[in-house]
Amino acid sequence: MPGNGSARLPAMASTRQSFQQQLDAVEEELQNHGRLVLRALDRSVQALLAGDEQLADMVIAEDDDNDASYMNIEEEVERLLALQTPVATDLRLILAILHVNLHLERMGDQCVNIAKLTKLTLGLVIASELLESFRKMGDQAEAMTTEAMAAFAERNVERAERLVIMDSVINAENRELSRRIMALGGDERMREAGLRAILISRCMERIGDNAVDIGERVAYLASGEFREFTDASHPGE
Repeated sequence: MPGNGSARLPAMASTRQSFQQQLDAVEEELQNHGRLVLRALDRSVQALLAGDEQLADMVIAEDDDNDASYMNIEEEVERLLALQTPVATDLRLILAILHVNLHLERMGDQCVNIAKLTKLTLGLVIASELLESFRKMGDQAEAMTTEAMAAFAERNVERAERLVIMDSVINAENRELSRRIMALGGDERMREAGLRAILISRCMERIGDNAVDIGERVAYLASGEFREFTDASHPGE
């Protein structure tokens, strides 16, 4: 009988090793999902600034890659839960992966929205100062996405909390852009361009909010307690 118990130990260790390898693979796919979102964000902003319809179409078409990565992670997590019984720390990581995956999918959707709005603004005149605001917001959104995914990979709460300060830059630029649009005047085409600009700005602002949400998941992963950093998701408050 003692021999049977001893035989089970290597089997348990092997099962645990296999589970950890699968979990590591899912987390790597999550980082890949983040890279796909960064690609979409960069291209959507470049398409907007350059008025490049072909690049905007590329962002829209490549959203299939983002959706496929999202679904693959969901399916792999479901498989892990069905075949294994994760301990508390593993379950915390799995839950965090699911939430971050969802935030990334939403960020990818916002990139598509920017691309679609870009196509709608091609015949309109967007003031140069508004384009400069878009450039600043786009750069900051990319930096926040990069920082959020690095914080998750490192389980680094300090880097995660830094996202709140980074997000304040996007929020301030969003408010300033709205002020500039209000000052454009009453010309109908300028009002239409201003409306499109507000919608684009809102998309970028939401990308920043989702990056902060990922940061909050990093803190949850590190501590086991979920907390909102600030009211960073509510611009102007």
